[in-house]
Amino acid sequence: MFATLADALSLLGHFDQRLLEIVGLSLRVSLTALLIGALLGLPFGAWLAVSRFPGRTALVVGLNALMGLPSVVVGVLVYLALSRSGPFGSLGLLFSPAAMVVAQTLLVLPLIAAVSRQIVEDAWKDYAPEFSLLGIGRPQAVALLLADCRFSLSVATLAGLGRAMSEVGAVMIVGGNIDGYTRVMTTAIALETSKGDLALSVALGLVLMSLILGINVVAHGVRGWAARRVG
Repeated sequence: MFATLADALSLLGHFDQRLLEIVGLSLRVSLTALLIGALLGLPFGAWLAVSRFPGRTALVVGLNALMGLPSVVVGVLVYLALSRSGPFGSLGLLFSPAAMVVAQTLLVLPLIAAVSRQIVEDAWKDYAPEFSLLGIGRPQAVALLLADCRFSLSVATLAGLGRAMSEVGAVMIVGGNIDGYTRVMTTAIALETSKGDLALSVALGLVLMSLILGINVVAHGVRGWAARRVG
């Protein structure tokens, strides 16, 4: 155990090329999925917070349920959609980083949308009377509330990044875990452990845990800074 840990730390110290490639691809895929998920999820969640229409409650419940959607289910659905017989098979995206981005986007989008809906809805309850007096419509209200709640919403996006980076099932299915092309940290850890290369697995695990810890530290700092500004 101690020898494996020492080997892992040695890998980290020398920035092994394989390690850098895997970490780099993981960051590119997860950050791209986060960007798309935030661009779609934040305005949708805010719109849902201020809107009232038949079936809204069912939509909210469904959105909350999708937050816990198993990653392997998303992987299978994306696989079927991108396979040769699927509706998007002609794009040739299966077993590519693009397919992994699609899968991770589908995982983070409900999380960001659901959390942002709750945050904006709480703010909407306070601002709705003032917006009504000023004659501000719902589209304008969405933009104003997103701007006002930006610090709290940044925590939602960081939570989405953590969800994307720690995911393994979906990217394994749609990416194929191809060495040098679609291998990310989580899939590499699973593969290298099964092969007995524990040093690389532990090194990747340390990097992944450090990144997840860093995300949580940033989220906590943003939340505290926003609370001090309000106070």
